[in-house]
Parts: sequence; structure tokens; C-alpha cells
Amino acid sequence: MGPLAGVRVVELAGIGPGPMCAMLLADLGATVLRIDRPGPSDLGLRREPRHDLLLRGRRSVVLDLKCPDAKALALRLIARADALIEGFRPGVTERLGLGPEDCLKCNPRLVYGRITGWGQDGPLAHAAGHDINYISLVGALHAFGRRGQPPTPPLNLIGDFAGGALYLALGLVCGILEAQRSGQGQVVDAAMVDGAASLMTAFHGMLAAGLATHERGANHLDTGAHFYNVYECADGLWISIAPIEGKFYAELLRRLDIDPTTMPPQMDRAGWPEATHRLAALFKTRTRREWCELLEGCDACFAPVLTTDEAARHPHNAARRTYVEIDGIVQPAPAPRFSRTVPDLPIPPQPPSRGEDVQAALASWLEPAEIAALRAAGTLG
Repeated sequence: MGPLAGVRVVELAGIGPGPMCAMLLADLGATVLRIDRPGPSDLGLRREPRHDLLLRGRRSVVLDLKCPDAKALALRLIARADALIEGFRPGVTERLGLGPEDCLKCNPRLVYGRITGWGQDGPLAHAAGHDINYISLVGALHAFGRRGQPPTPPLNLIGDFAGGALYLALGLVCGILEAQRSGQGQVVDAAMVDGAASLMTAFHGMLAAGLATHERGANHLDTGAHFYNVYECADGLWISIAPIEGKFYAELLRRLDIDPTTMPPQMDRAGWPEATHRLAALFKTRTRREWCELLEGCDACFAPVLTTDEAARHPHNAARRTYVEIDGIVQPAPAPRFSRTVPDLPIPPQPPSRGEDVQAALASWLEPAEIAALRAAGTLG
């Protein structure tokens, strides 16, 4: 079920943005088959398969793609797919005989999705890297952090997942839509540097207009402003406020019982440090729960700063079923939501296919007799 029901995707196993993209497509109904390589990952984050949540929603087969028979099977599967996801360095799939030219030859309608950090070309294309490096190169990391403090990496959300997985998913869906009209596939080159740079578009405009500076922690949205910040409470927990608009700022001051005439003008940057100090002292006088009772749900633009465990239990998230439990693990539900083509709940992450699992993994791709022949030949597993 879901808006992508009927779409077939082959995923060549990788890490980070590739699996995230495949999860997003599977969450929305696509049939995704993951081709795993023999042996463990070298990422150093080994865990039980059920805990690797980016692998949910799909099954896998283990193929040694350096083996001619396994490569031939991969091409048979790709011939029946709408899209492919690969996240190797440039040139790797070409050397395996699974590059765009090879795959489009057997499936002219295929949308061949490639996700890399630096892109398929350019001076850094073949260099190793990770999220923190990619967002450094496009000015994103420099902007995160408080005044006078080092840049603060925002987990790996900006490069791997927002700039990588989401842009690749969008590119694949766009490519599939276009292929339905033209009958022709194409290559989608999704680079995390490109995606992260695209995410910075609005800030380029603010800089050009003189509404922001390159100084960290001195702007409207980077904790420079007292009205867009986080504050510690009496119990050591934290809250966030963001009343940027004048009417929302007035509502915050009213609820805090602060006379506006005793505060510096809201947009006067020179007064921001003083106002921040005043609000910090005030918010430390009550617990987070007390501030929630006073401010949550009003137009002061307020929310408690929650851990992931707390987030799943918050009444708003619970009411919307923002989190679901799959195989005993609480995790984010598929997003976004659709009124008619509602996706099924994803299946939990599956271990690399062995024995009887192969039948389930390939059931949507090959006939039972074909699967039996491949198993007898030793090509699978």
C-alpha cells in the first residue's frame, strides 16, 4: 500500500543516505530489494539487524557481485526495476559491470540513483569523507554554534539525510515520473555537498540583503537573538522559544508578565545580549513542567526540549502517532501522510537473507522455479 505501491527499487547495500533513501521509498509503498555484500560492514556501528532501523520496510539477498553468476542475477533484477540506488565512490559500479551504461542497456527505463558526498566529478570526487566534511565545504557547519564557540556538528542530519537521502529520493521520484512519459531512464547524481548547499539557499539571500552575518551566534536563527533560543530551567531541563513575529513576541512577554517598555526593541541587535541574560534568569526560576503549563499551546512559539524517549511520549506526538512501535522498538512513523493511499506499517529490519528468507525476498521479483534454480546453483546466500 502507499502512494509508491507498484514501484520497484533495487538497492545496492551501502551506509547512511542510501539506506535512508531506500527506507523512505519503502515506507511509502515501494517494493525495495536490498542486495547485501558478503561479510560485515566496516563502519564500526555493528548491531542486531532489528536495531538498524534504516533497513526497515524491505528484504535483502546476499550476492557476491564480483561473481559472474551473482552479477547476472543482479542485472536480471535491475531489468525489472523502476529505479536503482547505489552509494559507492565514482567508478566502483562501472568496474563491477553494474554502472549506468550496463544497467540502462538491460533496462532503458531505469532511473539510476547515485548518492555520494562530493558528487560524481570534481577535484574531490574520489576522496573519502563523511557528513561533517560535506557540510563544512558549503558553509553549513560554520553557521552552527554559539558566539565565541567552535562550530557544532548537527549530528549527521544535514549532509547524510537532508542533503543526501531526501534529495536522492526526490530525484528518483522525479525521474520515475519523467520515465513514465518519455519511456527513457536517466542517471540521478545526488551529491551531499549539492543538497546541503541547496538547503542553505535562504541564508544566502539573507546574507546578500545584509540581514545576517557570517559571525556565529549573532543572527536571528543561530541563538544570537533572545527570542529564538533555548533556555535552562530550574530543574536543569531545557525549553525553546521562537516568537520571531511581533505579535507572537508580544504574547510571550505578556505571558511572562514582562513590561515591553523595559525590554530593548525586539530587532535591536545591540540589545539582544541584555535581553537574553534577562530571559535566562527568568526561565531558571521554574521547572520545565511549570513553563509547559504556562506556555505550551499558546502563540508564544514555545516547546520543551525533549530527548528522543520523551518525544515519543509527548501528548501531541502520541495523538498524531508520530511514533510507532515495530518489533518492540519505538521509532518514527512513515512521513509524510496521505489521505487516500495510506502506507502499511513497515516490516521490521530483516537480517541478510539466508535459506528460507530468500523465497520471501525474491517473491515479488522472480518466479518460484527461477528462485529454486538459483538456490540449486549456489548463486544465492
